[in-house]
Amino acid sequence: MILKSESPFQDPGSSFYDWLSVHHPDALLGFRPRAGAEGGGPSPAARISHGTTVLALKYKDGVIIAGDRMATEGYQVSARRIEKVYKMDEHSAIAIAGAAGPCIELAKLFQTELEHYEKLEGAELSIDGKANKLAQMVKGNLPMAFQGLIVVPIFVGYDPKRSEGRIFKYDITGGRYEETDYFSTGSGGKDARTTMKKLYQPGMEEPEAVRTVLEALYDASEEDIGTGGPDLIRGIYPTVKTITVKGVSDVPESQIHQIYERLIEKRKRET
Repeated sequence: MILKSESPFQDPGSSFYDWLSVHHPDALLGFRPRAGAEGGGPSPAARISHGTTVLALKYKDGVIIAGDRMATEGYQVSARRIEKVYKMDEHSAIAIAGAAGPCIELAKLFQTELEHYEKLEGAELSIDGKANKLAQMVKGNLPMAFQGLIVVPIFVGYDPKRSEGRIFKYDITGGRYEETDYFSTGSGGKDARTTMKKLYQPGMEEPEAVRTVLEALYDASEEDIGTGGPDLIRGIYPTVKTITVKGVSDVPESQIHQIYERLIEKRKRET
């Protein structure tokens, strides 16, 4: 009699995250041992780099997602060129604020999850399915969030069924909520939302929408010490991506540079 193999690689199913949860839970963010749990060492939140302000805004052709490039460690800068905005697949992206290491790992795991599903099923997961899966992953990080390693994403995508961009926000427990127009989170999130509230108009064209998110990040950097503004000397600018029916595209740095030059000159004349 031939016994059936018990190898976990035989039938991983369409969800890589679920397979990992069963067979290798130690590889997930929320199941890792607590740093400093023995010997009275420092908590895992001590001396951890944190990403700060990210935002998203809907416009006529889809949705824009953006984030500043600075990471902080307490009151000092730990990185000036960190990436907080990531393409997930052809029609979705995320931006993450919180503990930098877990944020980046969550982004990579979510990207792998979507690639795994598409290869096995031969089609993209629906945007609601993607949003729900990300909520499951954020909830899985809850044990680490209680230790201060908080991960707070914004998920955006283009929905072909509705012919529009969509924005989803999350809390640390995995709660998923959809925003109709715009949203921002992170240490400068409130300041960025104030700017978008003043400038946002339904059905905005792409150039106007890009200017709006860049001005929102600029205002956040002026009010929040953890948010990095445009660095014209080093040539460091926010990451900005558009998501439309054509896919995910990066807004060129040259365009961002020109917008900020005009914005700064305008502010100089007004002061």
